[in-house]
Amino acid sequence: MTNTAVQPSKRKAHTSLPLIAGSSLAGTAVEWYDFFLYGTASALVFNELFFPDADPLVGTMLAFGTYAVGFVARPIGAAVLGHYGDRRGRRATLIASLLLMGTATFLIALVPPYSAIGVAAPVLLVVLRLVQGFALGGEWGGAVLLVSEHGDPKRRAFWSSWPNVGPPLGNLMAAGALVALGAVMSEEAFLDWGWRIAFALSALLVIIGLWLRLYVTETPLFQQAEAARADEPRRMPLGVVIRDHWRQVILAAATRFGENAGFYIYSLLVITYVTKMLDLDKSVGLAAVMIGQGVAVVAIPLFAILADRRGRRPIYLAASVATIVWSFVFFALLDTRNTGAIIVAVAGGLLIFAAYSSVIGAFFCELFPTEVRYSGVSLAYNLASVLAGSLAPIIAVALYGWFDTGYAIGAYLAVMGAISLVATLVARETRTVDLANVDGPK
Repeated sequence: MTNTAVQPSKRKAHTSLPLIAGSSLAGTAVEWYDFFLYGTASALVFNELFFPDADPLVGTMLAFGTYAVGFVARPIGAAVLGHYGDRRGRRATLIASLLLMGTATFLIALVPPYSAIGVAAPVLLVVLRLVQGFALGGEWGGAVLLVSEHGDPKRRAFWSSWPNVGPPLGNLMAAGALVALGAVMSEEAFLDWGWRIAFALSALLVIIGLWLRLYVTETPLFQQAEAARADEPRRMPLGVVIRDHWRQVILAAATRFGENAGFYIYSLLVITYVTKMLDLDKSVGLAAVMIGQGVAVVAIPLFAILADRRGRRPIYLAASVATIVWSFVFFALLDTRNTGAIIVAVAGGLLIFAAYSSVIGAFFCELFPTEVRYSGVSLAYNLASVLAGSLAPIIAVALYGWFDTGYAIGAYLAVMGAISLVATLVARETRTVDLANVDGPK
């Protein structure tokens, strides 16, 4: 319904795959900038501003706890926004999720510290984090569908990989914003008010992302599905997914465990590890993350080209095995305290993440029929985020506290990679699936 209101005569440009992929990438980058900005700030700022009376390690865990709260809201957002996306359209839902995320992030910039309003400060932080998580719950699935359901089936992995460039690009922008601010002001000024500028910038990024999303059309597959079921009784998409496609949801979620846990350890936990455990300057960790995210941004579409030629499973299998191996190499390199080795450790980990990310979009879309695809893809993606991603930083910090070694964290990450490996061995190859004819439970 809302899709026709902003469509002038230039319809051909609206259905251009590069434009659609660009709009999906812009939106995911903005939303993950917001989401990861919070995570990076949790490692550097929030433990001091909002939990000042706690032991440094406990304060970091509490800050990551508020970070994890956002993941709790993601399945709820996936259910609500996924339902809306399957009933009302991909495009309108993506616009709503972007506005929600941008508003919450901008308001975080205005939350007073604990010293000013006491316990109300972390409470407000948690509420806004919940809104962030809710919005993100419906973002990725819609962004991937917007590209996949418009696109060229022979290059589906390539085109659907562009929304997956959003997480590393958003994290790169978040880390870059904090590094730039930290470079031009004192530590005291940065902790006092400088970090808030990075959150306030979200408003500008949202305007850019929103403008791009208003410019594209609804997907042809969704429009065809709507026309085909016009006279049929409407069923609840989420209910259909849980009843008929629960195996696909569990399988898809399990394939993400190594990717998701790894991403948060390579890009978020590493900052805490470098600053708190290795007692190095935060600039070392931030620089390594920025370089690693740059590697991922370039590598994701390149791996996707290979996935279109060779299939989804070979990429998944290689990435899962690499996760198991690199989980120990990663901490061996970090413990050298050498800046170059730390950069190699993070870049290697995020290269593995890029391999996973190149196929996730295409693989997930190929598991669910059009009428419930938004709900199914979003639920599977965010289930993994809750079970693997949200807990990874907290579990990692706790493991280090218990065993006083990064290799304990490495063992945990290796288990996550093993789960992905087993799930991939169980999964079938989906490269030749016709998205218009994915019918019934598999």
